Amino acid sequence: MNSASSSTHTHYSTSSSDTDTPPSLSAAVRRALRLIQSEDLSLKIEAAKEIRKLTKTSQRCRRQLADAVKPLVCMLRGGDDDSVELNESALSALLNLAVRDEKNKISIVEAGALEPIISFLKSQNSILREYATASLLTLSASTINKPVISATSAIPLLVDILRNGNSQAKVDSVMALSNLSTHSNNLDIMLKTNPIPSIVSLLKTCKKSSKIAEKCCALIESLVCFHEGRTVLTSEQGGILAVVEVLENGSLQSREHAVGALLTLCQSDRFKYQEPILREGVIPGLLELTVQGTPKSQSRAQALLRLLRNATYPRSEFQPDTLENIVCNIISQIDADEQSGKAKKMLAEMVQVSMEQSLRQLQQRALVCTPTPNDLPYQ
Repeated sequence: MNSASSSTHTHYSTSSSDTDTPPSLSAAVRRALRLIQSEDLSLKIEAAKEIRKLTKTSQRCRRQLADAVKPLVCMLRGGDDDSVELNESALSALLNLAVRDEKNKISIVEAGALEPIISFLKSQNSILREYATASLLTLSASTINKPVISATSAIPLLVDILRNGNSQAKVDSVMALSNLSTHSNNLDIMLKTNPIPSIVSLLKTCKKSSKIAEKCCALIESLVCFHEGRTVLTSEQGGILAVVEVLENGSLQSREHAVGALLTLCQSDRFKYQEPILREGVIPGLLELTVQGTPKSQSRAQALLRLLRNATYPRSEFQPDTLENIVCNIISQIDADEQSGKAKKMLAEMVQVSMEQSLRQLQQRALVCTPTPNDLPYQ
């Protein structure tokens, strides 16, 4: 990560530790509020830098410095793209004020910060672009701010950052887009900007980062609800494979979104998407999810396994439609020996775990039904 990226994380730390404010800090807060109201530009910049430091880890300071929001926004609106120090100091201070503070998030947008922030997304200055992207990520976490941000040109610009920004800006962009995707009509706007290739590209490079993989897969899951999204994902080289790899190795939440995306594909057109999904070796990961996933992942994995079954496969009336039989049916259709062997091993483990769970349940029932000494009749 470049130096600019590193500085971004320094500026908006989200440390959960918030120790008691020492007595001297109140004086520092008062001084910062006084200086930010000054007519002297150098003093305003000094105040903004001090506010950034004070609010870096202190939730109390974010509350105490809420009155600094309007003057800081005025600094942004009064500057231009060449006022680098002014813009950076004001933007980083606002960014820290917004972290974990819903009121400040709303106040910043209401004070008119979106216009300059969005203009910074088009700046030639990479640090300003990065700060602006991080600011939109933080501000878009507010439900009240989402429709306001959506009404601007933020989404296409964020997708452009996702496509062409530096590594940290791409990460912040996909997280901001994920926040905005929960607002109605935003998915339509996103689809028009063709974000899936860039999301897949980021997913391939950051799949070991659970939070980034989770946001990428959540976005893909939402976008493949639309025909255009499904078409782009399946035509993107390595698109389905990237999702399958998260399904196999991701965090619990990212795996839940990954299997949800694949399930949505199959539910939309079972016969069209069976082969491309099976071809990427999804079976072992699905088997593991049926045992070790979240309740939603388990349900989704079982539903997808049923959809991946060949509908023309003849089933005996003596073969119940159990998960084990469905999986055996799927395995019989897979040509690759290595994948088939791994899947059969996973199936054996799944059956073993299932048997152990059933045995534990029987033992628990037996314990419940066994009378204790106190339950025996009085002799």
